[in-house]
Amino acid sequence: MDKIIRCEWAGDLPIYIDYHDNEWGIPEHDDNKLFEMLILECMQAGLSWITVLKKREAYRIAFDNFNPNKIANYSDAKIEELMANTGIIRNRLKINAAINNAKVFLQIQSEYGSFDKMIWAYVGNEPVIGHMKTINEVPATTPLSDKICKDLKKLGMKFLGSTTVYAFMQATGIVNDHITDCHVHKRMFYK
Repeated sequence: MDKIIRCEWAGDLPIYIDYHDNEWGIPEHDDNKLFEMLILECMQAGLSWITVLKKREAYRIAFDNFNPNKIANYSDAKIEELMANTGIIRNRLKINAAINNAKVFLQIQSEYGSFDKMIWAYVGNEPVIGHMKTINEVPATTPLSDKICKDLKKLGMKFLGSTTVYAFMQATGIVNDHITDCHVHKRMFYK
């Protein structure tokens, strides 16, 4: 029986394998899911992704299922409630950035019709397909993530750099960086 080949980072934790096999690198166009990943990637800054992934369900509860309309209106009392929530990463700067970024996200939706239309326009509505043979070839940033980061910051988003933006692009399939031997890469591009 052939062994399933995955990107090395997927490891052997079921939560990580499921995320790798069923989400990471697969094109996402739902605005609520895009917003969720944007917020989670910002929360991950300086931490390992597995830390955030394990807290994802707690985040969904604490952050009203990542509803940007609700988050944009969080009060000081809600911020204090979040700061007391041991199920999430209690970083005031990141929480405040999530609230700020929800407001900017809503402005983008209003201007473009959806965040999806704006963000996917950067790649002509087609995922950028990586052809890396090893995880060591996968970049942490690209000129495109630099540009998107700069543009999002200009619009008012906070607590995101080019590395966070690139991780968001990978997570939502705007960029597909599964290594070429990975079964997901083969499933998606060599049907």
